[in-house]
Amino acid sequence: VQLQASGGGLVQAGGSLRLSCAASGFTFENYAIGWFRQVPGKEREGVSCISGSDGSTYYADSVKGRFTISRDNAKNTVYLQMNSLNPADTGVYYCAAGAHPTIVGSTWYGMEHWGKGTQVTVSS
Repeated sequence: VQLQASGGGLVQAGGSLRLSCAASGFTFENYAIGWFRQVPGKEREGVSCISGSDGSTYYADSVKGRFTISRDNAKNTVYLQMNSLNPADTGVYYCAAGAHPTIVGSTWYGMEHWGKGTQVTVSS
């Protein structure tokens, strides 16, 4: 199983980035894919998730209205379009896959496979 996040970089506040998560080694369409971010010294934060079955989506309050998650099952890839970025969005972004994840409050359960992250830095 492999998950590879890419597309990070340095952007000014107000700018945009699109992250990609390329997956292999499992039946992609059967898995939900989530995006997480982490800043040194802080807990990892779940940002967004998209189901494998019906494409339903979830967004953390901190990114609602600015980030859009989508998936292309033919390419085994999930995207995270990030607009109106601000310095608080800075962190290492990871993607993860789970067959039946659940989110209780801010705690995520059931993410089984994790990829290496991609750094996003938003300058003020």
